Amino acid sequence: MSWFILVVAGLLEVVWAVGLKYTEGFTRLWPSLWTLFALVASFVLLGIAMKSLPVGTAYSVWVGIGAAGTVVLGIYLFGEPINTLRLVSVGLILLGVAGLKLATPS
Repeated sequence: MSWFILVVAGLLEVVWAVGLKYTEGFTRLWPSLWTLFALVASFVLLGIAMKSLPVGTAYSVWVGIGAAGTVVLGIYLFGEPINTLRLVSVGLILLGVAGLKLATPS
């Protein structure tokens, strides 16, 4: 269950990271509120997952999901550049996340 919670926390990290773009410096009320909600929920779920997962693994997986997801959504939503090196780099992040999962006892 901790891994599921950690993945949800990572996905919420993507939500708040992308949400920051929509807040326009926290000058827009609703995007700001949704971003803050996602941020708090992401941190709370990360803390819950860390009860039973090693801190290094949990934090690294959380950041990896957030980083990879934010890059992909940046490309899709904001037309950020897409090239081979960026895609390979995201793939390496995901391989690192998978490696940490495999190397961590359940």
